[in-house]
Amino acid sequence: MIRYFIHIFSVILLLFLADGAVAKSSDDPEENRFMVVAANPLAVKVGYEILKDGGDAVDAAIAIQMVLTLVEPQSSGIGGGAFLLYWDNQAKKLHSYDGREAAPAAAKAERFLLPGGNPRKFYQAVVGGLSVGVPGVLKMLDLAHQNHGKKSWSELFLPAIELAKKGFIVSPRLRWLLERDRYLKNSPTGKDFFYEPDGTPRKYIINLPLAQTFSKIARYGIKHFYDGELAARIVATVKGAEPAGDLSILDMQKYQAKSREPLCRPYKKRKVCSMPPPTSGGIAALQILTILEGFDLGNSAAESAEAIHLFTQAQRLAFADRNHYVADSDFVSVPVDAMLNKEYLQNRSRAIKLHRDMGKAKPGDLLEKRVESLDFSLPSTTHFSIVDRWGNGVSMTSSVENSFGSRLMVGGFLLNNQLTDFSFSPYKDGELVANRVEPGKRPRSSMTPMMVFDSDGNLQILAGSPGGSRIIGYVARVVWRLMEWGLDPQKAVAAANFGNRNGVTELEAGRELQNLKLALESIGHKVKLKTMNSGLSVITINNDGLLGGADPRREGAVMGGNLAIKGKQ
Repeated sequence: MIRYFIHIFSVILLLFLADGAVAKSSDDPEENRFMVVAANPLAVKVGYEILKDGGDAVDAAIAIQMVLTLVEPQSSGIGGGAFLLYWDNQAKKLHSYDGREAAPAAAKAERFLLPGGNPRKFYQAVVGGLSVGVPGVLKMLDLAHQNHGKKSWSELFLPAIELAKKGFIVSPRLRWLLERDRYLKNSPTGKDFFYEPDGTPRKYIINLPLAQTFSKIARYGIKHFYDGELAARIVATVKGAEPAGDLSILDMQKYQAKSREPLCRPYKKRKVCSMPPPTSGGIAALQILTILEGFDLGNSAAESAEAIHLFTQAQRLAFADRNHYVADSDFVSVPVDAMLNKEYLQNRSRAIKLHRDMGKAKPGDLLEKRVESLDFSLPSTTHFSIVDRWGNGVSMTSSVENSFGSRLMVGGFLLNNQLTDFSFSPYKDGELVANRVEPGKRPRSSMTPMMVFDSDGNLQILAGSPGGSRIIGYVARVVWRLMEWGLDPQKAVAAANFGNRNGVTELEAGRELQNLKLALESIGHKVKLKTMNSGLSVITINNDGLLGGADPRREGAVMGGNLAIKGKQ
């Protein structure tokens, strides 16, 4: 419970620092037609002001990401990558944008192997230049802005530039992470920025280098980042690190964000949509929900042993397929349609016994023999959900992977370590691993931005979360609860987490679900109580208006809402 009191205090403090302007709703009916839910109140306020001033959801997303680069550097930023769903309410069309990082052209499958052939230890691979992929979030946001934005590109950087110059008080969560990170303390590019000379975290940060970086990107566009002086500095930083990476200017110049076809499948009378590969999140979450659709929950409560058992069994089956088949679909044949085929999933669901844990699930028989790859993705990610006055929506998940990424800093921002989301070993039992390192390839992700539509095709739910490979369960869980039990979004987000990534069943430690441990163990579950630090950001839209939910496990906030959305006039 101490963590929750710390969270409440930290959010109150940050709301005060944001001039007291962050609130759930406004007295102005016009302002109540839009909403922002994000991981930091300072970012929420900026996004809200963009919407208030006539910007749309994509405009707000750009401004929010720039502020998060400054105030939440442990989780995301322009040195990382992202996935974005955009709902165009006038055209009634859903778009998905892939800004996942890519491996350099010089990357080899043995990238993370030591000279003797053994894989590096995780942090031997993370810290330094070897783990850095070509950052993709700016290219992705630029593409989305060209297609959908209303405000000028340069205008969207002004709030973050001002805040970077003015500075901000380090939040309790950021300070806690800085105190515990031994690698950033020794980073030649980052230690003096985040720490005092005595090694304690700074209490107040002014980031003039980032203000300068944002000013140039605002003025010259993304060319400055991908093909200018800043690109040269990024490459030099990666190549000069220990261990050194092989990122090149050509890699930066050639990177392309991609518009992909969203993944959508029915759930009873609704349609649920998410991202396709290279993230595994959309496929796995849709598999979970499709499997669960076939079971009658009766009078089971959302947090009953029966509901948790069914969810964990569906998650086992989805993770068995995910680990076996999913990688970058531009490099590997991913049987997406087969994996989401309803008959196939109905057959898979027959492995679920109502009163017995199935144990480790095997992947379905869909393609040629493959081997499972290990997953090292960690929870240092962020998510925000936005609805603008015209009913357009953004659900965007963004990440640098590990806390503070590669610990390499340039231009006031941290570079990602996303290449460690590849399998460290290219072979297992003599077979090639699908998620192995290859030149230009994008590592498999677990990010799961999600939108749900009602039977008339109207946007109803926006959701997403950080959390490493647990993201899939977090998002599927909260959407399932919203659809099946009609929970208030804040209650659904704050409820205890649980899941099973085809191993042990995890229950969130220190929460009421601990009381179900014995009941689940009595039907064969191996149960562990774990800290499950989700960061869910949810918006629901119905006849009562906009309602939001911000995860109390982090510093998120909700602003706006409480009036029904209308289409463009």
